[in-house]
Amino acid sequence: MQNTPFSVIEVNHLTLLRADKTILKDLSFTLNPGEHIAILGPSGSGKTTLLHALTGRSYYQGEIWIHPTAKELMVLVDQQHHFTNRSNTNDLYYQQRYNSADAEDTLTVAETLSQYGDESSEVLKLMKIEYLLDKPLIQLSNGENKKLQIAQALLRKPRLLIMDQPFVGLDVETRAFMHHLLNSLSSSMTLILVTTAGEIPECVNKVLLLHQNKPAECLEKNFFDTLHHTERNKSTRNERLRSLVVTTTPVQVPNPVIAMHKVTIQYGDKIILQDIDWVVQRGERWVLSGANGAGKSTLLSLLVGDNPQAYAHYITLFGQPRGSGESIWDLKKKIGYFSPELCVFFDPESTCFGAVASGLFDSIGLFKKLSVAEKAMVTEWMMATNLAPLADKRWYELSISEQRKALLVRAMIKNAPLLILDEPLQGLDDDQCQELIEMINTVCAYGERTLIFVTHYAGQVPEGVDHTLRLEKGSIINNWL
Repeated sequence: MQNTPFSVIEVNHLTLLRADKTILKDLSFTLNPGEHIAILGPSGSGKTTLLHALTGRSYYQGEIWIHPTAKELMVLVDQQHHFTNRSNTNDLYYQQRYNSADAEDTLTVAETLSQYGDESSEVLKLMKIEYLLDKPLIQLSNGENKKLQIAQALLRKPRLLIMDQPFVGLDVETRAFMHHLLNSLSSSMTLILVTTAGEIPECVNKVLLLHQNKPAECLEKNFFDTLHHTERNKSTRNERLRSLVVTTTPVQVPNPVIAMHKVTIQYGDKIILQDIDWVVQRGERWVLSGANGAGKSTLLSLLVGDNPQAYAHYITLFGQPRGSGESIWDLKKKIGYFSPELCVFFDPESTCFGAVASGLFDSIGLFKKLSVAEKAMVTEWMMATNLAPLADKRWYELSISEQRKALLVRAMIKNAPLLILDEPLQGLDDDQCQELIEMINTVCAYGERTLIFVTHYAGQVPEGVDHTLRLEKGSIINNWL
């Protein structure tokens, strides 16, 4: 490769493998000073693996040359946050964030940033997260974790900033701020972003399109804009899934499905939710919205039995008060639940089949032997949702979007009367979002199924949503459309 002193990055005849399978072949592109690139592509096309190859974290064939200055000051912001406990292990569990004593086993934001001294205060102010300083990492919301990831990256003063889905988990206001921030940073560093067509900052002037069955294309951004059409394909029902759902409609449950009265949740002096009054009737479909850190995940944790403070308040589920003799597992049988946080806590050695099957038992991983009928049910659901080719893949071999799809099917497989879906479309491209929305629409079209759906994107709301609950700083500011 003939490297010029004017190049920032030169990639020549790059081939990437994952689990002995070629996912990207013979890729070449060059980035010069002042050029910034967005990487787009369907699930499994190699977007994240390409970033890992650029940063030396993944094996590749071919050549990658990065200017020495850029390579020395290169920072990668992963799509999924990772952290350890005070013993420097990742021996954490999903419900830990809601148990105040256990949560203290993880570092606080201030402790995490202590190595940067006074510089961290300016970056925290820039990212509008100064209020998080005393909060343990595990208690941060998904969006707050993303802001912290970006703050840490900026504190390292990169010349080459590589970001995997930087807008994932961020609310509307913060996404707008991030666009402005990246545009302003583009004059002092080179940006490489894995993102979607609808979230490309103005400063980006190149687009790398990855495909699964044909060579990648590196296009000028202006030319890409002329080719890209943002209109979604006409809605189509998955007939195999429809047939499967029709034959296994959910059991009927008493009204109201959810009732809360004057619910207040706090940790120490910090109030997370305040005076929440909320009633959900059978068959209603709700969108739950609010800024990052508004209390959405804590509210959901009270419903799915992950938060021990649920038993100290007036909360009824399926007509039965919490703490009146039911077990957590009795409640979970009636709830199908998705959260992006589940991706972090799944056993990396679990197969995709096992992850889907674990939804039958509400466990984070499969720890029971399946009956013949249960195996047949899981197989049928995976075939109906086009997951069957991934059945034997390990969790760590799946792309993040494939993991999200598997977890969505995991939430649906019981045909539970209540579906709680916390940002299930996070980080997916337009086609992937469309596929999963159609899955949700199909499942919700039959039986009096109740839906609670969390999103930061108005265009991702499923069909038939008839109620909205919006939180702001832990309080309800409206509960109507």
